[in-house]
Amino acid sequence: MTVEPFAAVDVIRAKRDGGRLTDAQIDWVLDAYTRGVVGDEQMAALAMAVFLRGMDAHETARWTGAMIDSGERLTLACSRPTVDKHSTGGVGDKITLPLAPLVAACGAAVPQLSGRGLGHTGGTLDKLEAVPGWRAELSTDEIARQLEDVGAVVCAATPTLAPADRKLYALRDVTATVEAVPLIASSIMSKKIAEGAGRLVLDVKVGSGAFMKTREQARALAASLVEIGAAHDVATTALLTDMGTPLGAAVGNAVEVAEAVEVLQGGGPADVVELTLALAREMLALAGLGDVDPERVLASGQAYETWCRMIRAQGGDPDAPLPRPRHVHVVEAAESGVVASLDAYRVGVAAWRLGAGRARKSDPVQPAAGVRCLAKPGERVDRGQPLFELHTDTPEAVAAAQPLLDAALVLKDVAESGGSGHDAGHDAGHDTGNDTGNDTGNDTENDNAPAAVEAREGVVLERWESGRS
Repeated sequence: MTVEPFAAVDVIRAKRDGGRLTDAQIDWVLDAYTRGVVGDEQMAALAMAVFLRGMDAHETARWTGAMIDSGERLTLACSRPTVDKHSTGGVGDKITLPLAPLVAACGAAVPQLSGRGLGHTGGTLDKLEAVPGWRAELSTDEIARQLEDVGAVVCAATPTLAPADRKLYALRDVTATVEAVPLIASSIMSKKIAEGAGRLVLDVKVGSGAFMKTREQARALAASLVEIGAAHDVATTALLTDMGTPLGAAVGNAVEVAEAVEVLQGGGPADVVELTLALAREMLALAGLGDVDPERVLASGQAYETWCRMIRAQGGDPDAPLPRPRHVHVVEAAESGVVASLDAYRVGVAAWRLGAGRARKSDPVQPAAGVRCLAKPGERVDRGQPLFELHTDTPEAVAAAQPLLDAALVLKDVAESGGSGHDAGHDAGHDTGNDTGNDTGNDTENDNAPAAVEAREGVVLERWESGRS
């Protein structure tokens, strides 16, 4: 019988009482948890102690290293400089789709191992699987070959990368410890470093549609992520970006792919283009390609060509029509006014209820489901003008999604200079698809909604790198 060097209860007690865990304690507890020696109930207690007491920069970096060491570490040799990107998740966040081929077209290599959506935040793999034939699962050899030949690969992570994190993440999800900054930061960085990232740009979302609701929370996470990168010799920068309003007009799966293709073809919403270019510049700077102008490359069509090659390399057909919903419901404005705000969280939950997301990891998603936001903050709308399109294969889902959208969009009277806002509501819904007819929805009160117009001035809020912001 193996004699363990520590007892789990002693490690839990040390952190519960505000102590600093030693390197040996951290290494042991994560290894023992992966082996099953430390039980879920004990790790749950330790996670709560970390949530309440925190960990310092050294503890967090060591915790990250121990999770990396619980599995294999990918090594991807490539003739190009490699650089990766990670987003903390948001609503309408399709940025990886245009960004990876754009940075590849600029001369770097982008190995993007991505995940699936859960709850109100979408998943990159779910979106790409809306492309007919595209596959997420690749072998290590296939990843390396595509990275060399195309310059970009977006695929699923292998189960051998950071297994301690996979096990702990599932536990945190059911023990109210997801929001612990040291655990969030170590979870993100352990996977990225295990994937072989030597250069990393982080998109830390802040706002109602993000996990970090306030700038203070987002700054703490950004600082922790950058510190972990420095401790593990990974060149890391982080951008704090706005997620109070959905990115672009499309929220869902196929609808977001279509919008990403618009960007790659020289169009698309201004905020999606802005953030894509901002992240591309950061990635190229880390890769030593700061003299390349991604805006010119995007306009040239080279990024779209790389997108097509990337999709084909993974079995997809970039020219095939994307899935279309069997049912489309249009929500119209009940009155004229200016859009004062559009709450990202509510829009994300509405898309999820229409079938675009999942409540559990095993749940299927509808490729064609989602929401198109047809009016954004600062825009004037007239009575009867379409505000949203609801896409779904299950018409009965509209009743659960529409009240969220009614509350999400707040109108301000054109003549007003202040005062209280009005919820958008609608006069009538117009349905298209296999079933026909008109739906009538109920207005949803949103008494606490802001009245001032909140037009987005810029998506990027702050920048962080090692040693300073």
